[in-house]
Amino acid sequence: MKNKIYKRIIIDEIIKYLFTDDIIVLRGARQVGKTFILFWLKKYLEKKNQSVYYIDLEDSRFVRILDSGTEEFIKHLKEEGFAVSSKTISAKKKLFVFIDEIQYLKNPSAFLKLTADHHKNIKLVVSGSSSFEIKNKFKDSLAGRTVNFEIFNLSFKEFLMFKNYRFDEKRVFTEKKKNELAHLFKEYALRGGYPKITLAASMEKKEKYLQQIIDTYIKKDIRDLADIKDIDKFNKLLEALASQSGNLLNVAELSNTCRISKQTVEKYLFILENTYIIKLVRPYSRSIRSELFKTPKIFFYDSGLMQMLWLKELPKEIIGSVFETSIFAELVKKCGQNSVFYWRTKDKKEIDFILRIKNKILPIEAKLNFERFNPNAVKYFSKKYGIKEYKVTGLKGELKNKAHVYPWEV
Repeated sequence: MKNKIYKRIIIDEIIKYLFTDDIIVLRGARQVGKTFILFWLKKYLEKKNQSVYYIDLEDSRFVRILDSGTEEFIKHLKEEGFAVSSKTISAKKKLFVFIDEIQYLKNPSAFLKLTADHHKNIKLVVSGSSSFEIKNKFKDSLAGRTVNFEIFNLSFKEFLMFKNYRFDEKRVFTEKKKNELAHLFKEYALRGGYPKITLAASMEKKEKYLQQIIDTYIKKDIRDLADIKDIDKFNKLLEALASQSGNLLNVAELSNTCRISKQTVEKYLFILENTYIIKLVRPYSRSIRSELFKTPKIFFYDSGLMQMLWLKELPKEIIGSVFETSIFAELVKKCGQNSVFYWRTKDKKEIDFILRIKNKILPIEAKLNFERFNPNAVKYFSKKYGIKEYKVTGLKGELKNKAHVYPWEV
């Protein structure tokens, strides 16, 4: 591990649970940086003179050991030189065992439960690439034993850190600084937030690495996971979805375009959503029932991935749907995916995003150019729901009032 390991923002939250009895579970798509978070935590704990052991389950030898049961696992730890005893319990001195790609185990739930229940001095920190697979393999027996963290690709703030660009969001920026940040956000929206793509020096490498993520981790993993028979139709669905990020979901249209049954389209959408490739954003309403029965919007979590699937290359100029997708991704990372909605009336008044955090709601419009903002829908919404505050975020044009903000200010 000679490369620099950057501290991701979520690490501060994870650290709070390192010395509790909870099993820490990191969930997220492939290549978003879960392994490097484990490496950072490993180094952090070692500096505190804690014992740490890292297991990568992409190595089938470890899968065989852990699938054989807790006794074999404990035996392996002892052979590696760790003093492990169920009688030795210390809140401050634990053996931290990091397990990467936990979904490779036949029954991770049983393994984690038995280890956590009978070996209190072992602290388990595990990662999994597939939410869908983890949810199918994690049984109710783990209820109350885990604390879960969703890991996404880089936020814009993290993107700047990976670029070694100094950024303090509390500062008042000069015009020069604002122009630099706007240029960098454009790059972030066009290339996406996968760490490897951000660190790649050339456009050729960025495109190649993104294509590898598509071919190796998306098409292959999901194909195997869903037992997809007709690969060409599935690939066509991916491309169709990528071209529609930010649009209303139309299952019938997707079914006709890709020549797949509606039932199969819905199955594929479920898998894509639960493997952190897309998110179906629901409309905001005070009636939960109406939320559940209205048409969702499709959004990709990564705008670079979306464009490679759609256009087969990373373009040089940003368009509205790409900007909107990048704003969606930022909001999810800041507020959580279950806090982001959209709003639309039958007569087509529409607001791009509604943030719902506890009892507060905030309308947000994403307009590449501030000049294109039409306040009518926001005024109507504000009157209907008694809301005073709203935000319009963009990159171009004049900021006319305090509601107009740049993406890094949302």
